[in-house]
Amino acid sequence: MTFVPVANRGLIMASIMVAAFITNLDSTIANIALPQIQGSLSAASEEITWVLTSYIIAVAIMTPMSGWLAGRFGRKRVLLVSIAGFTLMSAACGLATDLPQMVLFRTLQGMFGASLAPISQSLVFDMNPPEKHGQAMATWGSAILVSPMLGPVIGGFITEHLSWRWVFLINLPLGILAFAGVWLFMRGMRDPPRRRFDFVGYGALAAAIASLQLILDRGPGQDWFNSLEIWVIAAAGVISTWVFVTHTLTTAHPFFSPALARQRNFITCAFFAFFCNMMMFSTLTLLPPLTQNLMGYPVLLGGLVTMPRGLTSCVTMFIVGQFIARYDVRRFLMLGLALCAFAFWDMSQYSLEMGWESFALAAAIQGLALGMVNTPLSTIGLGTTPMAIRGEATAIYHLVRNLGASVGIAVMHSMVITNTAASYASIGGQVDPSTPAMAAALGSTYNPAAVEGLIRLSEQVHREAAMVAYVNVFRLMMCIALICIPFLLFLRGRDHMGREETLSPAKPDGEGL
Repeated sequence: MTFVPVANRGLIMASIMVAAFITNLDSTIANIALPQIQGSLSAASEEITWVLTSYIIAVAIMTPMSGWLAGRFGRKRVLLVSIAGFTLMSAACGLATDLPQMVLFRTLQGMFGASLAPISQSLVFDMNPPEKHGQAMATWGSAILVSPMLGPVIGGFITEHLSWRWVFLINLPLGILAFAGVWLFMRGMRDPPRRRFDFVGYGALAAAIASLQLILDRGPGQDWFNSLEIWVIAAAGVISTWVFVTHTLTTAHPFFSPALARQRNFITCAFFAFFCNMMMFSTLTLLPPLTQNLMGYPVLLGGLVTMPRGLTSCVTMFIVGQFIARYDVRRFLMLGLALCAFAFWDMSQYSLEMGWESFALAAAIQGLALGMVNTPLSTIGLGTTPMAIRGEATAIYHLVRNLGASVGIAVMHSMVITNTAASYASIGGQVDPSTPAMAAALGSTYNPAAVEGLIRLSEQVHREAAMVAYVNVFRLMMCIALICIPFLLFLRGRDHMGREETLSPAKPDGEGL
């Protein structure tokens, strides 16, 4: 039996989509309000990203538990507890008075919400026959993909007209709606089999993930590996990773089944998902300070220029969902990655003199690209995985996606800060007011002989340096998108859509995908 026919399928789909929507919305809705949150909570510029990364890394750490929790307590019960806890922690975030409180509540919010996306995605596969997986994933994926893209728009509107606190409080009515839907309509669903919990494997994995995030968060302020603290954290991460890998390969009941390593499509799609989320979430995080601080846009306009990304991705996902069973998914993925690279090339041409249309155009192209990538990745990566291990596969898939987002945000933000400082020194060194040409160019507005002129000159040089830093980061992401394209050769093509891979030991390399 490859799927579970259930009553109220549409209502169940709607309920779990609302739950998945709010959890993914919260990964980006606070982005646009970061400058306001930073001022309200008196946080430093290198600390404020903890509001984002604490949530994402908590989701990453708890996501691997979703499969075991679903088997131990049942998917409905886990969904209800997750939705209730997520909603309560959203209210707590809206009432936070300082940065430690905010980081704590965001961490708990992420821990409660971690199971919602993987469990709801596994339900989508179980409720629909294989030939409908593409359309079902396009429908469910619209909530997963569009919500983080709409986050800056919704967050900008709320921040400008109400307060940044309502960025979190808006989850209360949506959480109540999702809770009621799951409670009333989710019946007769078959739960995954119960498995023994591997405390050693999970503890080692959680420690490795936490170590990686601590390095990324603390590294910029501690001068990276010139600091003993970073070396200690890195050593702990390496040891934890070694323990996890060796324990998984040798224990009789590992936290994750080693059979997943034989799913070639799954491994390849997880690889792509990591880098796609790295590019998407780092972009959504970098654009608010770029538009507000450098370009001087109002909060709402800063969110609106990202809106075309959500609109075009939603349209593209539904179109791809209609044709994914008929065409080789690698064609969609290749076109999507090429469009993504083109969008980042366009963003690498940004300047302080451009208009808002340039932001909107790049966002629209990115939306087209992501719509062509995400649905095929989920469909072929998870749809061809055996049902016996699909819950684990879904959990790992979302773990990898969240790790990509967290790594992308931390690394790209750090690169912007570092490159800005380097570019400021380089540009500032070329400003020599003693030469007649430079003195004429500076004029009275930027005359360094006057205090006001010196301040304005320093601010302008900083703006130019920051734009150079952003452009360099966008060029790097363009290169990442291009480098990913050759790895499409590792994916199986259209002949393997709609069929599950077996767990037969006779097919260790993933044959049958």
